[in-house]
Amino acid sequence: MTQNNTSIGNANETLATKYLEQNHFSILERNYYARKLGEIDIIASKNSVLHFIEVKSAGADFDPIYNITPSKLRKVINSAYYYMKERRLDMAFSIDALIIRKGDIELIENITL
Repeated sequence: MTQNNTSIGNANETLATKYLEQNHFSILERNYYARKLGEIDIIASKNSVLHFIEVKSAGADFDPIYNITPSKLRKVINSAYYYMKERRLDMAFSIDALIIRKGDIELIENITL
């Protein structure tokens, strides 16, 4: 990622974090790295459920949901399992996408279903 893309990504994750907090999520981690498995943008909890959230944004001509490829999704899932095992957690969880389109934010829960 270039410096500009990193800055944009950080800004979008900050926007996503604020959105989640306004919607009663507790933010547990940002940019969690699970060794060589992958990264999770945001880990949050709400109503005793862990949410592993991938943040995506793009310009007007492309829907950012399509940036969550099967390979990326596998990395997020494997990282989520690693996080839970590392912390010895046994609870409900959800793999989610938070999509930013022209300033509009949409949280899509359970993208693995």
